[in-house]
Amino acid sequence: MGPSWYWMPDVFDRYFAYFGRRVDEFYDLVRLDPSYRVEFDQGPFDVPAGIPALAQAFESIEPGAGKALEAFLAEAKVKYDVGMGRFVNKPAHSILEFARLDILKDAPRLQLLRSFSDHVRKYFKDPRLIQLMEFPVLFLGSKPQTTPALYSLMNYADSALGTWYPMGGMHGIVDAMVSVAKDQGVKFHTGQAVEGIIDLKGKTAGIQVGGKTIEANHVIAACDYHHAEQHLMPAKFRRYDTRYWEKRAMSPSSLLFYLGIDRKLPGLKHHTLFFDTPFDAHAEEIYDRPDWPVDPLFYVCAPSVTDHSVAPDGCENVFLLVPIAPGIEHDESACERIFGQIMDRFEAKMNIPVREHIVYRRQYAHKEFIADYNAFKGNAYGLANTLNQTAFLKPKLKSKLPGTYFAGQLTTPGPGVPPSIISGQVAAGEILKSLGMKGPSEVVPIEQPAAFSAYQSVPS
Repeated sequence: MGPSWYWMPDVFDRYFAYFGRRVDEFYDLVRLDPSYRVEFDQGPFDVPAGIPALAQAFESIEPGAGKALEAFLAEAKVKYDVGMGRFVNKPAHSILEFARLDILKDAPRLQLLRSFSDHVRKYFKDPRLIQLMEFPVLFLGSKPQTTPALYSLMNYADSALGTWYPMGGMHGIVDAMVSVAKDQGVKFHTGQAVEGIIDLKGKTAGIQVGGKTIEANHVIAACDYHHAEQHLMPAKFRRYDTRYWEKRAMSPSSLLFYLGIDRKLPGLKHHTLFFDTPFDAHAEEIYDRPDWPVDPLFYVCAPSVTDHSVAPDGCENVFLLVPIAPGIEHDESACERIFGQIMDRFEAKMNIPVREHIVYRRQYAHKEFIADYNAFKGNAYGLANTLNQTAFLKPKLKSKLPGTYFAGQLTTPGPGVPPSIISGQVAAGEILKSLGMKGPSEVVPIEQPAAFSAYQSVPS
């Protein structure tokens, strides 16, 4: 369970480099080729690894689209380099952090005031290519029409940096991080709910866990920001109120179905996007008129296609994900209806009665995100990355209670595994700086290249 896309491998490389370690010491990282499949009405489209092969595939759909893709990604690379080099490691306490001359010179290149939808249509005309380019921003929390063109940097991360998979499963990343942390002397207390953040004479004094106090001069709350600030923080130190949170635009939640299949599914890819129904209608049901979708797009992940260790011999480990609006009431009949709809389409593509071979099924949606993660409105991807919820306009990383900081997908720089890792590093860096020590970005330069040559590509 959990995240299934391994993008932006440079962020993971840099994380382990902080401690003098390398990714390949902990897990074997493979690049998927194709990166993923997209099922359109007109048939499947496999997204090949690498820009040259992808440009050729685009050209086969729309004459001139190959060169257009290269130009689009060249511009997206600038945004990625500028964003990763100058913006994401800012604590975003105030707008003044972005007032340096070199940052102001780069700002126009980020296209913050142009919509992503308009930006994509400047380069491509075929609806399939437009949908393909808009896919990475679907989970950023707003429609392409209201998402800044800045986020074409996600296309660069997708197409140029690649889609990867750690053999043994995504949890291998967690195991690796735990191993590194323990080497630094970190002690983990799992299965214990934090009941409060404690202050003493106006400063952080620790946390309350299981009726006991764990003393600490500094706390980083990397859980759901709303939960930490509204329920764990002493009331007098809360920066935001209920009205503020109700006005936040949230990224989607997810309706997930985890399935164990007692046979192999020939032709299935590691990642498959079902874009065989109208994109705009589903987007409206997420963002404009929140409701359970009538005819949803969905995503299928099957890591057992790449990694036989994650399922019994001859079986498949599969989950299906439907992005849905946050904050809507649970409706079991809607969940069952949607399961039937997406399985009909999945079985039609597989040409196999998959439901007859389900030996395990688990459903997961809003109420489970709330129960397990205290997720505000059952969100799965944090705040929407709209222009008025970007950088210093996000909930503040630094608490009003001295010594307490926030990290994770509801604060800077935003949702997703790599941004959440960066968020923790920025929060840690602020604490180190408050103690007169160097922050992470000063220990390992942000420009450090990723050692991609050590990785291999495998068929998806």
